[in-house]
Amino acid sequence: MQGTQEPHKKDFEKHIVLFDGVCNLCNATVRFIIKRDPHRHFQFASLQSTFAKTRLKSLTGRAPGDTLVLLHDDKNYLRSTAALRIARKLRFPWPLLGVFEAVPVRLRDWVYNQIAINRYKWFGKKEHCPLPAPEFKSRFIDSEEDSSS
Repeated sequence: MQGTQEPHKKDFEKHIVLFDGVCNLCNATVRFIIKRDPHRHFQFASLQSTFAKTRLKSLTGRAPGDTLVLLHDDKNYLRSTAALRIARKLRFPWPLLGVFEAVPVRLRDWVYNQIAINRYKWFGKKEHCPLPAPEFKSRFIDSEEDSSS
């Protein structure tokens, strides 16, 4: 999967998390997911990667924005829905967050957006997408390209 530029049919069978690769909060979230994903459900690509740009354009007809995206089963989940779907696959107790799916999406996404709007101010950002640790590199798509974005 590494260095993949064109989406393949088999990619839709995986859970692929697209995240803002220069955002400190987003990078911490990816590390959080990796630590709590012993079954390796998730792979990752930064929104700045060729893979993410190509995939989102093929799914939505536009380039990626600046939100968390979960790709799975030919669907894309955004913002709070993506976060809650990710939590479902993590080690206990994180799947319990699924109860928040009962909260209306507009309210959940409003909270999500308040954090997203302020994430650089509160958590900072990097100049470039950092390279993943060697032991996790196989879980990242386009990781070589991300470092030069």
